[in-house]
Amino acid sequence: MAGKKVTFMASETPQAAAALVQLRDRYDDVGPEAADIIVVLGGDGYMLSVLHDTRHLSLPIYGMNQGTVGFLMNDFSSADLQARLAAAELAVLRPLAMVARDASGKLHEAMAINEVSVFRETRQAAKIRISIDGNVRLEELVCDGVLVATPAGSTAYNLSAHGSIIPLDAEILALTPISAFRPRRWRGALLPGTARVRFDILEPDKRPVSVVADNREFRSVVEIEVVEDHADELHLLFDPEHNLEERILNEQFIP
Repeated sequence: MAGKKVTFMASETPQAAAALVQLRDRYDDVGPEAADIIVVLGGDGYMLSVLHDTRHLSLPIYGMNQGTVGFLMNDFSSADLQARLAAAELAVLRPLAMVARDASGKLHEAMAINEVSVFRETRQAAKIRISIDGNVRLEELVCDGVLVATPAGSTAYNLSAHGSIIPLDAEILALTPISAFRPRRWRGALLPGTARVRFDILEPDKRPVSVVADNREFRSVVEIEVVEDHADELHLLFDPEHNLEERILNEQFIP
């Protein structure tokens, strides 16, 4: 990909702003509409925002870490950018499509790259019925919440909730409870990427819940459906020595 036209996007932190100045001093920024590749400066949260905001452009994105964890980012350097882009390896992410209906009957749609999470809104635990492909699999889960994670998102909140880490090319989704009270020993499930997951909120007036698709929240929902969007793909670029599949594999061997 040598000689590709690039545009730069940076988070509002001083660190990312300084990196943006360095890169623009050395390379032309042609703007997002004329670019072949978007170079993102920031952390994982900012990368998710850019993936959402630039989805319509269908451009590959190469991130350089100017945040904290930087799981979705490469190391920062202002040198040899075109050579790094030429050597970069492509990772394909398939997001989740979520549709939720709230207590007023209004429908909400959102895309999630990492996960769709359901949370209780009050001091009382949520009660949730879980169906997979139209079949009820769990009649009542009493919990703080539950989530569906993509392979790319399996090392994020899903891992913190003790969910399984999924290889990027596994075509599997993680269904993971958050502080399950009953059934207490249920640890979740691994589902095929084609699965349609439905959450029905039981006693929604007494036990209201919200749903969050990455960073978009909808409150007082009563029904949620989640499915992998096989018609949509997001493309990330990684340095060969730090490719995303290797990072996900390594996470499974960290004590």
